[in-house]
Amino acid sequence: MRLSEVRVENESFRFDSEYFKKEYLDGERYILNKKYKLLKTLSIQVTDFGAYSQNNFIKYQDHGDHYFIRNKDIIDTLVSNSKVYIDQKIYDKLTLKLEENDLLVQRVGSIGKSAIILKKDLPSSANQNLAQIKLNQIKINPYYVLIFLESEFGKLFFKRLATGNVQPWLNLSQIQSIKIPVLSKVFQSKIEFLVTTAHEKLEQSKALYAEAEHILLKELDLLDFKPSTENIAIKTLGESFGATGRIDAEYYQPKYEEVLKIIQKTPYDILGNIVSMKKSIEPGSNAYCDTGIPFVRVANLSKEGISHSNIYLNPTSFDNKKLADLQPKKNTILFSKDGTVGIAYNTKTQKNIITSGALLHLRIRKDNILPEYLTLVLNSIIVQMQSDRDVGGSIIKHWIPSEIEKITIPLIALNIQQQIENKIQQSFILRKESKHLLKIAKQAVELAIEENEDTALNWINEQRQDVENKL
Repeated sequence: MRLSEVRVENESFRFDSEYFKKEYLDGERYILNKKYKLLKTLSIQVTDFGAYSQNNFIKYQDHGDHYFIRNKDIIDTLVSNSKVYIDQKIYDKLTLKLEENDLLVQRVGSIGKSAIILKKDLPSSANQNLAQIKLNQIKINPYYVLIFLESEFGKLFFKRLATGNVQPWLNLSQIQSIKIPVLSKVFQSKIEFLVTTAHEKLEQSKALYAEAEHILLKELDLLDFKPSTENIAIKTLGESFGATGRIDAEYYQPKYEEVLKIIQKTPYDILGNIVSMKKSIEPGSNAYCDTGIPFVRVANLSKEGISHSNIYLNPTSFDNKKLADLQPKKNTILFSKDGTVGIAYNTKTQKNIITSGALLHLRIRKDNILPEYLTLVLNSIIVQMQSDRDVGGSIIKHWIPSEIEKITIPLIALNIQQQIENKIQQSFILRKESKHLLKIAKQAVELAIEENEDTALNWINEQRQDVENKL
């Protein structure tokens, strides 16, 4: 490249070869062929939390009125429900205050994921790993910018601009320099409609899942259950070590016995009698590849599903029988026993993945329990408290399979299980539709940039019609 080309819109004078990879230059050419503006000219403000020293007085709370958003809280263009809270005094001291339709962008460590702030997320602030983008909404639609940043073109900008190897990061001036193609207001509004519809479906999905949880807890008389704070229990040797093999005091806290007594008012069984349990493999990091069969670890698992894994295993390392044995079948419940223990997810179809040894494969072998019902129980307070009791306060948690087999599982009436199953299945359908609408929005933006808006709008209509026909 000529020096004059290298210096164009390159304030930090990057001349390392990685900055000029062909994939970055090819992606930028598409943008340059459109009417575009730098993000800073479309924004009222691009800022962050401020000095790292402000972090010294931040104290998280489990409940409160003011949210504090962190890098890991940015999921699928939204702020997750798992965010923590800060009190009024701390909130008042912070320089960064978020408003509706602000964008948050990850700028340290895991970079590039974006989210839009909704009314439900306020009042809130965010930590120093996130940049706040307050757009001029007369000039540009924030939902459109959100999807552009999440598209392949947005990802190319983030990859190109990021500096640092161990912990990549972006400074605010780099974020401000991102080129945003300014497409028509009609097209931007169409993208907003797709995204807001996706968000609505996700909220409906969460509401249905919450209804299923409510049915379960109501049936077990656990809706208003508050664990005891009493920390003394008196047991004979036969009642303690003789019965359980455990002699640590934490295991016998009254709250654990209380929840079990409530569960055992209904018919119940232990997990080992209900399911077959199989461990997967731990091939070691030397077996990791850039392509092949996705290798799924605990970090990739949540009760909502399995996230994309960047780690793969070579399929030729396994014969066909071994490979078929390792891959989860339909209605296999994946259950974490190490690290973040007690996460359960029921696979809806056979999966072309291999899971780590930290994930157990559970297969139901009784007719009086449904897979989504059992999965809900495993994710509920019922099993959470049993895992807290068994695992205790270990830094790196390990739940021994022999203890997992002894988990107490309530066996409520099959018709109630079916109600729960139906709500959860509908919840996952809505979640899938939500993800699909976001995918349509991203691909439409990419198509409008690569070709034209009319082609992208026609493609949106075709995709939506196809989904409706399938439903």
